Amino acid sequence: MLDPTTFREIVGGQRRGVHWSLLRGLLGLAAMPYGILAAGRNCYFDLCRGKIQRVEVPVISVGNITTGGTGKTPTVEWLARWFRERDIRVSIVSRGYGAEKGALNDEALELEQKLPDVPHVQNPDRVKAANICIEELNTQLIILDDAFQHRRIARDLDLVLIDALDPFGSAHLLPRGLLRESPTGLRRADFGVLTRSNLVTDAVKQTIRQRIARYAPELELVETDFVPRALRCTSGEEESLRAIKNESVAAFCGIGNPAAFRHALENAGAKIIQFRQFPDHYRYDRDDIEDLVSWASQNDEVDRVVCTHKDLVKIGLHKLGTKPLGALMIGLVPGEGWPVLEARLQKLEQQIEREL
Repeated sequence: MLDPTTFREIVGGQRRGVHWSLLRGLLGLAAMPYGILAAGRNCYFDLCRGKIQRVEVPVISVGNITTGGTGKTPTVEWLARWFRERDIRVSIVSRGYGAEKGALNDEALELEQKLPDVPHVQNPDRVKAANICIEELNTQLIILDDAFQHRRIARDLDLVLIDALDPFGSAHLLPRGLLRESPTGLRRADFGVLTRSNLVTDAVKQTIRQRIARYAPELELVETDFVPRALRCTSGEEESLRAIKNESVAAFCGIGNPAAFRHALENAGAKIIQFRQFPDHYRYDRDDIEDLVSWASQNDEVDRVVCTHKDLVKIGLHKLGTKPLGALMIGLVPGEGWPVLEARLQKLEQQIEREL
């Protein structure tokens, strides 16, 4: 199985040679039926608007047009906190990809720790899940996690996240690239949120904006940064990033965008001695843990092991062998245009208050 970085290098063209070119050609052939199915599904909902179901409370959708690693979880967390600070009862609804039967998946476990007062209901039938939140949990607002392509439930605010480091997924549909659908799908969104905008130049941002305008001229675009803010251990205790500044660390992750995690660690001042990556949503078993302990212990220079919070909630250990284990916590920092988005959130807040 290809790791996420290798796959990105293949579809992005960084892997050169006849072998990789042939593989890209085969992936391109496989992308054709995928593109037909994606376009057909969108056409169905465009023509059959009656199939889109509205629930009894406002709904905000957070999604993307590419697969993996655009920053949905910190965005959902920020939105949920914004409404909870205003005493609005929020529930999060997601499909539950990668979860074992009857259990929460990694993103839900992560959000459960960060937002203990916000219920998270997982069900492939997100209309049913939303109604459970409303009828059984007395929810006043639903946040849909990763739902831009899930069009059966109506939404009052549709946010699509666009990663400034790879905004259009190598410009090809899955599996030839990272696009879940044509970029023209951006026209359905109310706001485009350009994430990791601090990691590119103003010139690059302007080029991205111009390209987005060709696909979706009316799309309102705002910017946001994701920055390291703390280290967390499995008990929930946090310490300052000063703890890893200039420290030698072994780092690992099982996420869709390992390069973003590595970049965040470097921005926090860590010296990465070893780096290991697993597939997105990876389920760590006992053999994996023992292997990680051996891996982290083989270099005496390593001071500690760092992973993502998404990984830590599944591993649940304070240490790997003798090495302290912690998660690098990432926070959302609003950027250019954010007050316009907050104005829309305030309208939803006022709508909820009127209905009380």
